[in-house]
Amino acid sequence: MKIKLLTIGKTDSKSLQLLIDEYCKRLGFYISFSMDMIPDIKNSKNLTNKQQKIAEGKELLKRIEKSDAVILLDENGKLYNSVQFSAFLQKKMNSGLKKIIFIIGGPYGFSDEIYEHCDEKVSLSPMTFSHQMVRLFFTEQLYRSFTILRNEPYHHH
Repeated sequence: MKIKLLTIGKTDSKSLQLLIDEYCKRLGFYISFSMDMIPDIKNSKNLTNKQQKIAEGKELLKRIEKSDAVILLDENGKLYNSVQFSAFLQKKMNSGLKKIIFIIGGPYGFSDEIYEHCDEKVSLSPMTFSHQMVRLFFTEQLYRSFTILRNEPYHHH
């Protein structure tokens, strides 16, 4: 199985990007993992929030295949603790899926079209984080999940 993380816009902070890269590298020991960054929408200052979400949604949909399981990282999604999230991933892997795509939306969230294409929504926290911080939190939690599934000591540090 492959896991892909789709994001909107680049990570501006070099420090954050170094940490994200570290967890992406570590994930490679467990699973085929990739991140795909969709560039910020051009001339977004001239767009309403809804128009920007629609434009981002069209770009996201270009990167999704019909057979992909699509999971949105969304504030209204299901909350898991780390052990529950690892069990959620194990269940997905056992189901025979070829690819799971997790998506972090842009600053205004997701378009209706993306919500219609998603299979599930997961929340990392009831708190709101910048979408750049969410990248780090998600990649770390994904890595933590695989260490839990392998019964490795990282989870307890």
